[in-house]
Order: sequence, then C-alpha cells, then structure tokens
Amino acid sequence: MKIKTPQPIRGTQDIFGEDSLRFNHVVNKFDEIRKLYGFKRAEIPVFESTAVFARSLGETTDVVSKEMYSFPDRSGEQLTLRPEFTAGLTRAYLTSGWQQYSPCKIATHGPVFRYERPQKGRYRQFHQIDAEVIGAAEPEADVELLSLADQLLESLGIKQHVTLHLNTLGDSASREAWRAALIEYFQGHFDSLSQESQERLTRNPLRILDSKDPNDKIIAEKAPIIDDYLTEEAASFFKAVTTGLDAAGVAWTRDPRLVRGLDYYRHTAFEFITDQLGAQGTVLAGGRYDGLSEALGGNLTPAIGWAAGIERLAMLIDEPKEDAMNVAVIPLGEEAKNPAISILSKLRHAGISADMSWRGNMKRRMQKANGWGVRYAVILGEEELARNEATVRSMVTGEQQAIALDQIVDRILSELRNK
Repeated sequence: MKIKTPQPIRGTQDIFGEDSLRFNHVVNKFDEIRKLYGFKRAEIPVFESTAVFARSLGETTDVVSKEMYSFPDRSGEQLTLRPEFTAGLTRAYLTSGWQQYSPCKIATHGPVFRYERPQKGRYRQFHQIDAEVIGAAEPEADVELLSLADQLLESLGIKQHVTLHLNTLGDSASREAWRAALIEYFQGHFDSLSQESQERLTRNPLRILDSKDPNDKIIAEKAPIIDDYLTEEAASFFKAVTTGLDAAGVAWTRDPRLVRGLDYYRHTAFEFITDQLGAQGTVLAGGRYDGLSEALGGNLTPAIGWAAGIERLAMLIDEPKEDAMNVAVIPLGEEAKNPAISILSKLRHAGISADMSWRGNMKRRMQKANGWGVRYAVILGEEELARNEATVRSMVTGEQQAIALDQIVDRILSELRNK
C-alpha cells in the first residue's frame, strides 16, 4: 500500500528558487541598512505566554479573538505563536535586562502566525522584518526609524511606488479628548453604521475611521480630526517629527484618518502604502507605543517601531540575480575524485565559491559548469595528475594553462582580484 504524501498546511508556503532569491534579498538589504543606523540584531522566542499578546493587542481585537494560534502546553500553560514582534520584544526588554542599553535600537526578522483567510501575499505563517527603538521619548527617534524604513525601500528599488502616510495620535490628553468627540459624532450616526462599527463605538471608536465598509467611510469623512484636540506639547512633538523628516529628505503626506485603535499608541502613526498591490497596499507600518510597557506590567517606557511583511516586499522588487559560482572542479576518472575534492575544499576555505558535478562525462560536466556561470574550470585527468597539475580554463576567453596543484588556489585568487 502506497503511503499518501502529506500536503502542506493551508496558508503555509515552501520557499525556493526565485521566491527564495527575492525573500533573501529583502532580508539581506534589511540587515545591511539596519547596521548603517546602529540597530542591533535581537532574537526572541517564536511563542510566548498568551497573556503577552492578549494584554498588548487587546482582548477584543480580531487578532486576539479570531486569529491567534493559542494552545496549552503539557504543563497546562497557555501559549501563543507570535502574531507580531512588538509585544515579545517589549517583554524581553522588561525581563531580560535590556533596559541597560536604553535607548535600545533593535532589529529582527522571522516567522509570525495568524489564522486568517489565505490570499495572494497573505499567509497563516508569514515573515516580517521589524525595527524598534525602546526607551526614547525624543521625536528624533521617530525620525530615525522612519528614515531607516525609507532608505530600506529605496535600496530595494521600490521607493518610487510607495508613499509615506503620516499622522499624530497626540498625547494621552489629546487622544482622550478626540476619542470623546468621535464617540459623540458617531453616536449621531449610529443607525447608519455597520454592525462592526456599532460594536466598536464605545470600545474602540478610532477603529471606525479605518473601516472598510463603504457607508462607514462616508460617515468617517466628516468625523472630527485629531488636530482640533492636540495639546501644545503634542502639536510641538509632531512638528519636530515632520521637520526632522524634511531635514532627512524623507517625503511624507499627512493622513488625518490614519489611526491605531489601542490605547497605548501615542503621537506618531504611519504607513508606507503602494499602488502596486491592489487593496493590500500597506507594505510597512508602525507607530509610537509609549504605553505598551505599562500594559505588560512595566514602568512607563517610550517606544516606537514598525514591521513589514517580507513576502509583500518581495512581490514588489525586481528579480535579484543569483551570485554565480567562480569555479567548477571537473574530475575525469575515479583516480581524480579525491584530488578534486581536496582542491574544492581548499578553494572554498579561501573564500572562493566553487562546486563540482558528481556524475557525467567531460562534455556534460562542462555544460553543468556553463550553467553555473563559472569563470574558471579546474580539470583533473590522468595525465594532469601524473604531472601533479590541473588544467585551469578561463570560461570567458577559452584560454587554458597547466598549473601545479599547490598553486591553483593562489592563482585563481590573484585572477579574481585583478578582474
């Protein structure tokens, strides 16, 4: 009886070939740019106590109530696969002694998990890059983080298709005054709101502003905006952010309807939006979350961060070119195999990319070498071995010469450096 091959779980993906090239190009660029800004790499567990996300994201949010992968472990503790990075990084900041590095500039990437309907560019296990500044109350931290995001998108070659949408949520006093005004306004239109927005009205009225319901959108267009309720301090903070972005050469557009519903979000909120992905236009988003540490039992700790989906960014970039191999080692006959393995090892330890086909005659192995795009072929046959030599052929010019086995690595290194 033939065993049926298990199929991948719905909403997951196997990444290889061109998809892998795109994926790793995004990750490598992120790693390259974050170093320019002094952001240190951090690693945190892929699962946390469920309370970490329930407290940080809010018990009534869709992520917590509908989308989290939660389960009891064998001891009965309730655990959750991370649906995002910020809560786990804040927990680590509070429990792992990271306060000594404050302001803590952190960068990470990896898989996150949400149970939602899979569609193009959206999976149940997907991957994010994430950058945070924890312990900095200054608006310069906001400018720093947004500049990092802007330069990353530029280095990926997609900045021309992306617009930074920026808003302020004000400080606590500003936000509370605005929230009260929104409740009063939307109560006057209660019967016309969607059921979802009616449920949000007293619990999370700011979320009505980003409702996808067409009628909700019409009502929200005339809702009070935050500017009418900003304290002098909050207005000054936002002004410092926008003038800082101007000084850094980061283009932005004001979006007074852009919100974050959870109470611990303060001041800056932003999204980088593209016109290349249809309805799923947000490719990178974040905001200042000064109150999150308190929600997790810590002291008041100012912080700001953003996350971006790697798969979504990978869809926007041009196909990267895979780095070609430098050398193909071609043994001819059984006696040449181990000497070929020895040369292959020495080339790699010298930092020269090299590979060897394990089967086929001379013609097929040379075809394989051409497919790899190598610059040189090192050919080992009986006659070459008898002279303790190998034939090194330039795959660019066709020229070849006999070189002693113990000189091959140095010769190829020299040739590559002179190119």
